[in-house]
Amino acid sequence: MKKSSSVLLASLIAAAALVACGKKEDAAPVVVTPPPAPVTEPAPPPPPAVVVTPAPSTGSAATAPSPAASSALDAANAATEAAKKNEAPKQ
Repeated sequence: MKKSSSVLLASLIAAAALVACGKKEDAAPVVVTPPPAPVTEPAPPPPPAVVVTPAPSTGSAATAPSPAASSALDAANAATEAAKKNEAPKQ
């Protein structure tokens, strides 16, 4: 019986030594979540634009566009029509 007790004691000591010297398990990696983005209030809408209407005049210069404005308007209209037809504008 003395022999079996010493074998049992030796095996317990050996098991304890193996457990103590074994590699320790690393803890699970910590998952870090970023903080939520701060919520900002939308900017208030800009104040309405003030439309200024010119005073009516009696001269014909106020109703007829200048020649440069007329040619620019014609070129813009031609470019718009060409874009609608998917063609290059003719100048």
